[in-house]
Amino acid sequence: MNTSMQLARFTVAYWCVLVAALLPIVCAWIAKRGALGKPVGQGGFDNSDPRGWLARQSDWRARANAAQANSFEVLPFFIGAVIIAHQLGARQTWLDLLAMLFIMLRIFYIMMYVSNMPTARSAVWGAAFFVNIAILFVGYH
Repeated sequence: MNTSMQLARFTVAYWCVLVAALLPIVCAWIAKRGALGKPVGQGGFDNSDPRGWLARQSDWRARANAAQANSFEVLPFFIGAVIIAHQLGARQTWLDLLAMLFIMLRIFYIMMYVSNMPTARSAVWGAAFFVNIAILFVGYH
């Protein structure tokens, strides 16, 4: 192996991509919480028709499912922004801090969505969107 070859580092921002990819799964778990293992006839989760079961839910379960969908929707832009920032040679500290801020905002977003706080949720969504734009441009010289 060539000793001058540098190996790629798995940065904090890349770890944040992994966390962002796991957030929809967390939302799905929240939506199904308390219904897993319960008989379908008693309102339990129906694994033979998971999307149908989720579509029939209301209140916090429906909001957790909507947060799951939104978490999938924001994922491509976040992944792309992190990769582009790395390719542009962004200062790693700034990129890592922005990526962690994005993740924190997304966690707050999910909490506010499930808790039925629509105004605060929308404000946090907007903040996370602008942080993602900042990530995209943090490497711009």
